[in-house]
Amino acid sequence: MTHKKKWLLFAPAGLVAIGAGASMVHWAGALKDRRVPAPQWVAAGTAALVVLNAGVSLVGRSVVEKVLHEVREKPAPGA
Repeated sequence: MTHKKKWLLFAPAGLVAIGAGASMVHWAGALKDRRVPAPQWVAAGTAALVVLNAGVSLVGRSVVEKVLHEVREKPAPGA
């Protein structure tokens, strides 16, 4: 798989995961506000942070792939 394809895959996937993770964090906070037992909202919050951080990681990886694409695969100007 080329760096460009990886970049085009990781960037949107990361953004979707960040959005889902942020929504899940809000949901876990709402569980806490509704006085749900601690193990439930703690587990929900932990899962939310895992998804959010996975999204940040995917976006970071997409930046790496974008730079590698520009350095290794993109033709030089005037070439």
